[in-house]
Amino acid sequence: MEKLTIALAKGRPAKHTIETLEKAGMHFIDFHADSRKLVFFNEERTIKLIFVKAVDVPTYVERGAADIGIVGKDNILESRADVYELLDLKIGKCKFSVAGFPDYTADSNQTLTVATKYPNVAKKYFSNVGQSIEIVKLNGSVELAPLIGLADVIVDIVETGSTLKENGLVVLEDIEYISTRLIVNKASFATKSTEVKDFIDQLKNALE
Repeated sequence: MEKLTIALAKGRPAKHTIETLEKAGMHFIDFHADSRKLVFFNEERTIKLIFVKAVDVPTYVERGAADIGIVGKDNILESRADVYELLDLKIGKCKFSVAGFPDYTADSNQTLTVATKYPNVAKKYFSNVGQSIEIVKLNGSVELAPLIGLADVIVDIVETGSTLKENGLVVLEDIEYISTRLIVNKASFATKSTEVKDFIDQLKNALE
C-alpha cells in the first residue's frame, strides 16, 4: 500500500478522531495527547499523520502536501479550498449562526455590520439572502461586538448557546450545521484511488 499522508486538525476533535482511527485498526503507537510531535506513523508505516492548525488543513490538502484531511466543516467553508469532501465523521457537531440582540430586526435597505472570525462564510450567506454588509474581522470574543456597538450582529459557531445567553444575545438565523469532515486532494483521489477508498471504508466501518 502506497503511503497516505493525513492532515489532522489539532485541538479537541483530534482526540475523537484518533480514537476512531484506532477503532478502524490504524494504530499510532507514538501518539499521546501531551506529545509535541507533529508527525506520526502507523505501525505498518503506510500512513503518515501530520498535525496542523485547523485553519491550515484545507490548504495542506488542496496543495497536495496531504492526501486526506480531517477537519471541521467551518474551516472547509471559510477556506473555499478546491477539494473533495467525502465523509462526515459526525464529531464536534455545532452550527454557524447569525446572532444578535433579541429585538434586532434587519433592514434590507441598510448595510448591516457583521463581526465574525469567518468573513467568507458571512459574505456568502448574506449575499444569498440579498443583504448588503460590512465585515468586521475579529479573532476572538465576537460576542462583545454588538455589546459595544462595533457590529449589528455576529456570525459565529454555536454549540450550546450558553455564551450568547450570558451576553444577552440570541440566535437570529442558522446558516449551516457543521461537524468534522474528511476531505481529499483531487489529484490523490485519482492517483491513489484504491488507498483512499480503503481508508474511507475503514473509517466508515469504525463509525457504524
